[in-house]
Amino acid sequence: MSEPARLRLSNADARRLFLHRHALSDPGPETPGKAGLVELIRRLGFVQVDSIATVERAHHMILSARRRSYRPKHLAPLLERDRTLFEHWTHDASLIPTEFFPHWRPRFARDRERLARAYRNWQGDFAHRFDDVLEHIRANGAAQAREMAGDDESRTGEMWSWTPSKTAVEFLWRSGELAVCSRSGFQKRFDLAERVIPPEHFDRHPSREETIDWACRGALDRLGFATSGEIAAFWETVTKAEARDWCAARLAEGAIEEVEIETASGAQRRAYAWPGLDEAAAAAPPAPGRLRVLSPFDPALRDRNRAERLFGFFYRIEIYVPAPRRRWGYYVFPLLEGDRLVGRIDMKRRDGRLEVSALWPEAGVAFGKGRLARLEAELARVARFCGCEEVTFLDGWLRAPGHPPEPALETVDG
Repeated sequence: MSEPARLRLSNADARRLFLHRHALSDPGPETPGKAGLVELIRRLGFVQVDSIATVERAHHMILSARRRSYRPKHLAPLLERDRTLFEHWTHDASLIPTEFFPHWRPRFARDRERLARAYRNWQGDFAHRFDDVLEHIRANGAAQAREMAGDDESRTGEMWSWTPSKTAVEFLWRSGELAVCSRSGFQKRFDLAERVIPPEHFDRHPSREETIDWACRGALDRLGFATSGEIAAFWETVTKAEARDWCAARLAEGAIEEVEIETASGAQRRAYAWPGLDEAAAAAPPAPGRLRVLSPFDPALRDRNRAERLFGFFYRIEIYVPAPRRRWGYYVFPLLEGDRLVGRIDMKRRDGRLEVSALWPEAGVAFGKGRLARLEAELARVARFCGCEEVTFLDGWLRAPGHPPEPALETVDG
């Protein structure tokens, strides 16, 4: 018996829908103020936070690419005063709408078990510090990890040379007993979770089935189309097996359907989607023609393999690659124009200037007068955003289209 025909979505339609679901299409008028910013983060699901600031920190650039009025000062009050965001892990440390907190409880339990096992392997018995840390915070209020270290504590040489107190604080945060209440610079301050998370969210305990359904529905809503593995990876609050079982059950009852998505290479990839995917794609507005700088940690690029399939854009960040072995640079920003990723740019703040050292166009992409004008307009916007007075270009900054050759792999002294 032959399988039923599946809906096929063209690559152009898939890109348009994907960018719209990631808030990179023209959204129309912005909802003003804090409510609009929370609405944007809720639409994305979360925003990854990162400490590297060659231009500006990742979370600020992610929001700025979607909201022209956004400024870094707008974000902290949502976490520190309004408590409409909390900080925890998805695939990495992220800012998440606080209303989602109850659905992180399975993640807390999983991290508690995994980290307890790992920490014992790294540095022996650290559990004696739990009660000390909790009692210190309960009695004295919010604190940084370094404020709780005893005089006799020494760094272990493991886990980034953390002290036992630092290890205990991170464990208690990851397992949900502590919560980030503010940051000083980029250093986290912690308080008891019950004092940070509003009671209407802290006191809610959904069943495991509710959380699985919430997570899988939310992931599919935001991705537009996805495999069960991509659904599980979106929040990382459910397991691959749980997402696979959810998809099978929803498929059997007709709530979702199997579709085929055309990749940039023309191949077909099977995925799940809500019924009416073709109508949703047709209704999605096109991405604006302006050129935009994206953070390397932008949600649209978080799944590097998915981005490569959809856009034909291979991207890997090279911050951990030794300089002689980098193809592009330490922290290179992808460039989005319309629904295409047209290149990548190496730039950084230096002495009040935004300094561009290299731009690599993708193969077949020419930077003529029109595209260069759009690039200059975007770089001027980024410069204003990160507090630079001007944009400067180093000699030879505009490279030939296509990927540079792989660097030599021989050992380099120094």
